[in-house]
Amino acid sequence: MPPALIPEFAVTDWRASKAFYCDLLGFAVEYERPSEGFAMLALAEARLMIDQIGTGRTFDDGHLPHAYPFGRGLNVQLEVPSVSPILKRLTHAGTGLYLPLEDKWYRKDDMEVGNRQFVVADPDGYLLRLFEDLGSR
Repeated sequence: MPPALIPEFAVTDWRASKAFYCDLLGFAVEYERPSEGFAMLALAEARLMIDQIGTGRTFDDGHLPHAYPFGRGLNVQLEVPSVSPILKRLTHAGTGLYLPLEDKWYRKDDMEVGNRQFVVADPDGYLLRLFEDLGSR
């Protein structure tokens, strides 16, 4: 069953975005339409669409981002099996983090759930919070 929610990011260079998501974060291309600057990306159960601004369908009625960073006020949380290999690839590529690695515990009813997490910005400034589950206490 496909995810119930699949975000689509308007990007300035879909090839650069695809390389970031696939080479550094570990996504795979599920399918793409190069003539439209579009790709559907998958990582485990997560899906993300990238769509180049000005190519193919573009929502140009005031909904396009105007300046870097895109996606202001939004960060997308993504669960991964382990953050360590992703952090190694980002470091090797010289990609800085928006928020450094941390173990964070969040109140959920009468317990806490833990995330080992960090935040990184994609080439257009969309914020991605990648986390691995630390369980509950």
